[in-house]
Amino acid sequence: MPVFAPPIADHLYTLYDLLDFEEHTKLPGFDHCTRDVIEAVLEQSARFSAQVLYPLHRSADEEGVHFDTGTVTTPKGFREAYAQLVEGGWPALTAKPEHGGQGMPHMVNFLFEEMINGANLSFGLFPGLTRGAYVALAQHGSAEQKALYADKLASGEWAGSMCLTEAHCGTDLGLMKTQAVSRGDGSYALTGTKIFISAGEHDLTPNIIYLVLARLPDAPKGSKGISLFLVPKVIVNDDGSLGARNAVACGSVEHKMGIHGCPTCVMNFDGATGWLMGEPNQGLKAMFAMMNAERIAVGIHGLAIAEASYQNAVAYARERLQGRAPSGARDAAKPADPIIVHPDVRRMLMTQRALTEGCRMLALWTAQALDVSERHPDVAVRKQADDMVALMTPVVKAFLTDCGVEVANIGVQVLGGHGFIRANGQEQYLRDVRITPIYEGTNGVQAMDLLGRKVLHLDLFDSFGAPLRHFVEAHEGDERLAEFVEPLAASFDLLEDATRTIRDRAGAHPEEAGAAAVDYMRLFALTAVGFLFARAADVSLPKSNDGFHRAKLATARFYMQRVLPDSAALHAKILAGAGPVMELDEAMF
Repeated sequence: MPVFAPPIADHLYTLYDLLDFEEHTKLPGFDHCTRDVIEAVLEQSARFSAQVLYPLHRSADEEGVHFDTGTVTTPKGFREAYAQLVEGGWPALTAKPEHGGQGMPHMVNFLFEEMINGANLSFGLFPGLTRGAYVALAQHGSAEQKALYADKLASGEWAGSMCLTEAHCGTDLGLMKTQAVSRGDGSYALTGTKIFISAGEHDLTPNIIYLVLARLPDAPKGSKGISLFLVPKVIVNDDGSLGARNAVACGSVEHKMGIHGCPTCVMNFDGATGWLMGEPNQGLKAMFAMMNAERIAVGIHGLAIAEASYQNAVAYARERLQGRAPSGARDAAKPADPIIVHPDVRRMLMTQRALTEGCRMLALWTAQALDVSERHPDVAVRKQADDMVALMTPVVKAFLTDCGVEVANIGVQVLGGHGFIRANGQEQYLRDVRITPIYEGTNGVQAMDLLGRKVLHLDLFDSFGAPLRHFVEAHEGDERLAEFVEPLAASFDLLEDATRTIRDRAGAHPEEAGAAAVDYMRLFALTAVGFLFARAADVSLPKSNDGFHRAKLATARFYMQRVLPDSAALHAKILAGAGPVMELDEAMF
């Protein structure tokens, strides 16, 4: 029988033991985040996720959404669960107090998002997209727009969705054709069709606020001519009440591999009324406030599914009897031993465990920098943290979603034939998580953002490299940590060498960066997670007489000895250059 229980002990360990959350809450505005409050938030969100959302996980997958001439109905139980979500104040965790929010750290919200998406990814997309719309509005909306929409988005009373993609253009937004024409009264008429719009239409809220990319009539060609518009499903009157239905409608919903409980819509704008958000032709800058929030959120989707798949693989491996342990029967009274005794099953479970724990540490480390970038009183410290967030955002999105797919795939393998059938739940995790390396910018795009823009162009590498280098130098010669620090140092040497090599080659050979980007991303992420595991080992070694911390050390050792060595192969592939990738003529494929 499928299981799900949010790992609160791991959450608290990562927050307080590894990342010193007590010190973190000294940032301005976090004085209300005492440990008892944080533990209560995590426990209550765990209860909501496990008891309200998880029971809808499989039923929503089997039922899917219902579409009828523009109307989308969500699966049974979603409306009631969403009402409980809003009543509990969960959408407002990180929203600004002036918008009715609780002003919680991003670190806490990331853990909440891990729980709800691990319990039910289809459901978690609705509040996740709304939070992204709120972030964009809070940063780039006018005072009037914030007054009408911010509180309702922050609370989740109204939902949000972003409309970027068109049938003829995905990542290359400069090709989009949706038009916005001024009506002369401060509003615009938007006409065009957007596809792949998650939660574009549904019955959970009375209004949906669309953030739509479109072109003004005199806009420059390409991505420099894109503006961002706020388009409500239902027009909002000046007093905040709902008025007439806007000229935007869902034309159809996609039939998908996974996330069946969340509609993926074709949205038609037929002269829909909207308002410019931010400056004309600066829409990508404004939209990226939402997109970057969504990219990190999608990384959390990968982590969430990894945790859920791992839990179910462990539960099955403890119960499934097959064969005997290599060293002899563990329980002669039983016809066979549970498969968790077999080394290959243990290898799979430890890989799942190490990747899941590593992804969580990486996400929270990035969230910590995000909090600092927004709240630290020192401008220089904020800038340094902001550079770190910019550098790590594509890493969190790509590595965590790649790991989510990898861990879910292993979960199917652990269950064998039983993993391939629906009743045991593992195949749904794999189907659901498979979208995450694709949407919000494919992981190849994220890899190019990391290498081409953040490392080669903006030169942000040292915002990550400096603390890692300092840690290695501070613990050089420490025999207690040698088994963790030495492989970390070796991997970091390979990463630095790869960075230098690509930088040297890229000027004369533009294809070098593109050919190396995905392998570079993986090498970067493995090294970053190795750094966090080494720090975790430093924390847990003095407490190794405790079973919880012994498990942390065992996981760190497994990572250092069985996962991090992939760095050498990635380094070799990067050094091979673009030649093997580009050699074959297009006609020969």
